[in-house]
Amino acid sequence: MEAYRSFAQVYDLFMDNVDYDSWSSYLIGLLKRYGVDSGLVLELGCGTGNMTERLARAGYDMIGVDCSEDMLEIAQEKKLESGLDILYLEQDMREFELYGTVRAVVSVCDSLNYILEEEELLQVFRLVNNYLDPGGIFLFDLNTVQKYREIGESVIAENREESSFIWENDFDEESKINEYQLTIFLREGKDRLYRKYEELHCQRGYSLEKIRALLEEAGLEFLDVFEAFTDRKPGEKSERLYFAAREKGKSRNMARE
Repeated sequence: MEAYRSFAQVYDLFMDNVDYDSWSSYLIGLLKRYGVDSGLVLELGCGTGNMTERLARAGYDMIGVDCSEDMLEIAQEKKLESGLDILYLEQDMREFELYGTVRAVVSVCDSLNYILEEEELLQVFRLVNNYLDPGGIFLFDLNTVQKYREIGESVIAENREESSFIWENDFDEESKINEYQLTIFLREGKDRLYRKYEELHCQRGYSLEKIRALLEEAGLEFLDVFEAFTDRKPGEKSERLYFAAREKGKSRNMARE
């Protein structure tokens, strides 16, 4: 969870090939499918606010949570420029706190893959369940084990005028941990010289069955899972999945009353 420090400075630059407009349309479509067409929505792992801004423009009252101060600084700059009313909180998703409940919680861009221990992921799910309104919706995506296998041991490099990076990837089949060493060369300062930064990123792949079991153990009702950006059920080749779950404990308690 210590990633995205120096990389925060160039994150949007190297993610400029991501179609966030289409991605947000898909996510908004899922929210509406499960009855969330307005209200307070929390994004876990909001990063530089690319998705948070789009959801806010779609009419949702947004809260963004991220553990990276550097990423949130960029998100705040976007907020000042757009004038959108977004609350950003610097918190670890494994122990986040809110003042009240929300209609939905979302998490995108494989943010939850950064949770490497099952017990910690279970704790995130429990917190989500705790802070959802009765019957509230939880939507999130995860990279699959298959995707990490496909990447395997590889090196990816990209060169831009202001910065370059080298991504050295390694996947451990036994632990299902994917590591990539990120080396960034960033032109900065008055001298415009390139400075070198290094970060180690670790993600874990989880099986569909494990995620479903953890959701249910956390008290959430598992609703569905899709191959990302489609309505299709997951297949062996699926590289990213979208999960939908619903809060049910509060609804049950209220029904008893």
